[in-house]
Amino acid sequence: MKTLLQSILVLGLVFNSLSLLAQNNYNVNVDKKNLAVQGYDLVAYFEDHKPLKGLEEFSFKYESATYHFASKAHLNTFKKNPEKYLPEYGGFCAYGVSRGYAVGIDPDAWSIVDGKLYLNYSLKVQKTWSEDKPGYIKKADQNWPTVGKN
Repeated sequence: MKTLLQSILVLGLVFNSLSLLAQNNYNVNVDKKNLAVQGYDLVAYFEDHKPLKGLEEFSFKYESATYHFASKAHLNTFKKNPEKYLPEYGGFCAYGVSRGYAVGIDPDAWSIVDGKLYLNYSLKVQKTWSEDKPGYIKKADQNWPTVGKN
């Protein structure tokens, strides 16, 4: 009887953990083909310091999205530590999230702050974003739990 109760308790904890994991899944900015960041190479932002269009031959599906990379080396780098390269807020415009909504991005409007990639809707929006990155990041961090689930 004691073993049965322990098993039920363990199963309950497992199901609760799975439920929490499911609740923490946020939206990712993808197109109709489930391609993230309009096919741009996430590693290039960090290593080449510029946006580079990825190639379909260097594709990788991570969680709910497909990512393209400009080279096999970038693909392998991403595979080793995807979380390091994923854009904040599921790849939606960081400024938009700070304002309470999720909108698309222009891959040329980007910045890295404290080792994290932030994308913006346009170069014009990026200019506004750049005026107070810490303030907008704080607001976006507060909004993302709600915005990211819509």
